[in-house]
Amino acid sequence: MNKMPMIARILFGLIFFVFGLNGFLQFMPTPPPPEAAASFFGAMMQTGYFFPLLKATEIICGILLLSGSFVPLALVVLAPIILQIFFFHLFLAPSGLAMAVILGAIEIYLAFFSPYAAKLKPLFKK
Repeated sequence: MNKMPMIARILFGLIFFVFGLNGFLQFMPTPPPPEAAASFFGAMMQTGYFFPLLKATEIICGILLLSGSFVPLALVVLAPIILQIFFFHLFLAPSGLAMAVILGAIEIYLAFFSPYAAKLKPLFKK
């Protein structure tokens, strides 16, 4: 039995669960972001809802991935978040670009090249 999808799913789930929790509890120190990135975060925080919603979504999807429940749903919900993470690092904070690429690669692997791909295939039909 190929364990690669399970390893990727658990790693992916851990990343989103831990970083989602960190958004609320701040247990991991983060270096000060570049000015443009700080402005972006400030705007998300000023809405009063967006940042908590984002982090709660990451936690819930992380739990789904870790438990192996509703994995295709978690992958679909996380796809735009990962795209935003990629563009955030591409344009505002390049130091985290490698991690954004890794997240994108894991998402693509799980969504298109793992056993979960069969469940997602109907989303791409006309």
